[in-house]
Amino acid sequence: MLDQHIERIAAELSLDRRSVRAVSELLDGGATLPFIARYRKEATGDLDELAIGRIREGLNRLRLLDERRAAIIRSLLKQGQMSAEIEERLNGAASLAELEDIYLPFRPRRRTRSTVAKERGLEPLARIILAQDERGERDPEEEAALYIDPAKGVSSAGEALQGAMDIIAEWISEDAGARSELRSLFWSEGILQSRSAAGKDHPEEGKFKDYLELSEPIAGMSSHRLLAALRGAKRGVFSLHLAVNEEDALAILEKIFIKGDGPASNLVKAAAQDSFRRLLAPSLQTETVSIARQRAEERAIEVFAENLRHLLLQPPLGRSWVLAVDPGFRTGCKLVVLDPLGRLMKSDVIYPHEPHNRRAEAGSKVAGICQEYDVEVIAVGNGTAGRETESFLRGLNLPPRIKIVQVNESGASVYSTSAAARSEFPDQDATVRGAISIGRRLQDPLAELVKIEPQAIGVGQYQHDVDPSSLRRSLDDVVVACVNQVGVDVNAASIQLLSRVSGLGPKLAEAVVRYRDEHGPFRSRRDLLAVPRLGPKAFEQAAGFLRIRGGDNPLDRTAVHPERYSIVERMAGDLGVTVAQLMENERLLSGLRLEDYSNEEEGVGICTLRDILNELFWPGRDPRPVFEAFSFAPGIKEIDDLQVGMRIPGIVTNVTTFGAFVDVGVHQDGLVHKSKLASGSAPAPGDVVRVGQKVMVKVLDVDRERKRISLSMV
Repeated sequence: MLDQHIERIAAELSLDRRSVRAVSELLDGGATLPFIARYRKEATGDLDELAIGRIREGLNRLRLLDERRAAIIRSLLKQGQMSAEIEERLNGAASLAELEDIYLPFRPRRRTRSTVAKERGLEPLARIILAQDERGERDPEEEAALYIDPAKGVSSAGEALQGAMDIIAEWISEDAGARSELRSLFWSEGILQSRSAAGKDHPEEGKFKDYLELSEPIAGMSSHRLLAALRGAKRGVFSLHLAVNEEDALAILEKIFIKGDGPASNLVKAAAQDSFRRLLAPSLQTETVSIARQRAEERAIEVFAENLRHLLLQPPLGRSWVLAVDPGFRTGCKLVVLDPLGRLMKSDVIYPHEPHNRRAEAGSKVAGICQEYDVEVIAVGNGTAGRETESFLRGLNLPPRIKIVQVNESGASVYSTSAAARSEFPDQDATVRGAISIGRRLQDPLAELVKIEPQAIGVGQYQHDVDPSSLRRSLDDVVVACVNQVGVDVNAASIQLLSRVSGLGPKLAEAVVRYRDEHGPFRSRRDLLAVPRLGPKAFEQAAGFLRIRGGDNPLDRTAVHPERYSIVERMAGDLGVTVAQLMENERLLSGLRLEDYSNEEEGVGICTLRDILNELFWPGRDPRPVFEAFSFAPGIKEIDDLQVGMRIPGIVTNVTTFGAFVDVGVHQDGLVHKSKLASGSAPAPGDVVRVGQKVMVKVLDVDRERKRISLSMV
């Protein structure tokens, strides 16, 4: 089936079949998405990670379809129901719904009205009626009289007819063609309606007031509205019903099953109506809502993943001395000093706020720490007391060289109590670990945030309403992609960061760190092959994404893969210089003819050579933007400080399908609706803003009672 799958995926994604086949073979050989995208461009036709991911998803989907097809065939063979016609239909089914429609008449089931009627011997009568042979000598009632048998529970012709109609209703509900046409009707014309629980007041009605009288076409319903409505129904605030025009549905069934206008046809019409109301409508309603939910979840996961990508790739401060502050009122503000490598040098606590109000003592302590450790930046968590603490620090008249930056601390508390945090700092309490996380995520957001479950970082849309395994798989892909895009210093990285490197994983990451601790820093990438259980395949996948600064080979600090070092050595040899002399030498590099180093047999083409050249121009360049300090508007600390019409700076904290949330420094994010993101027609929010972006916003409305802030970027 692989050839068919490749043909189908190539057609669906408008890709070259050779590229799809190459990706399939590389994936089956154990290659990772980052490795394929970065180091096998000639094989794939320079497909990016997104396209490769879609090919992988398509292959997995079709393989699952094959597995279900095989299971159905086994079941039919066991039942003795398999025929050449059914096998042909099963092999031609292009979706799970088609497969299940074909299998439906043969699926083991509980006893139904139709089952009982068949046990009473009424199936022949049902076939006669469904045939609608109006030219016969007997009408349906006369035929039904022949099936009266009190011993079987059939006491009258009327009971026989009813039993036959129950059988016909089930046959209609199991007809693949009818289900397919009605499925299209439910999707294109279905209206999702809410019904409040009669006579009951639900405590969460206020949260879902926009959905209490819902009546909206399901096909055009936005993902966030559908997921919110489904959550309200799950919590019992209201029930949901998907309605279609019954006349339209019955017209479809009559077109398929009605052959005349005599007594038998009228009975089939009645059976069709019963089939729709009792069997088809409930089944297709559930199926349609399930499909809509799946699509909404996929969209929500896409939004979450994109937000996470931008959050992980935020500009790093870099190697600087940092004083990190985890603010608090009653419990005080926890202080930690981190050296440029993120190592804990000192911890302390100050109490500048009520109820303690020991501001002079706190100010003296902060100033002393800054002087003692030559602090360059103060990182302040943006949680409780964050703005008050920032204001206090700015009033200390510290040296102008010391920047004060607020840091989003979402997930820091999760990290502080995690096994990873306890392993890193077994002798420190959770408050110290939380402050360390705040400081380190300023120094290098990616290196620190990988230690936290992505769901806990707080950049998702309805992440608690979507399939956990799909969400985890998507977010893991994003984390891995970001880590490998930036590259990892193998001599400084944590186990959590190394475990996200292509080809490694947690166990090999632990082995790398253990070897590093026992033998000292790695001097070359080749030394990694001495790590227990790190074999050639893992090395192939991981080596290009691992960096060794100050090692024996200058190429080890670049993204040039060791398998291509010989190409760079040839380039340097042709120019009569060393590899180190060639790197960053714009004059020499600009004179190279890449075509001279192409080798199709070894899979080296212009795409790979351009990547190599870029790395030689800018060895080990960090792809993330340059860090810029940000400050909220002075005097704006609480929601009561906001006034309609104000223009103030903010940072985008979350992007959704309906707009973007912006932190303006008042402990409550404001919403910029998508209609207020840019002038003209409402754009897709993700096309205008991204998580972490600094923006100027105008205050449109402040609902202090509900703590809602409406903002505009127009």
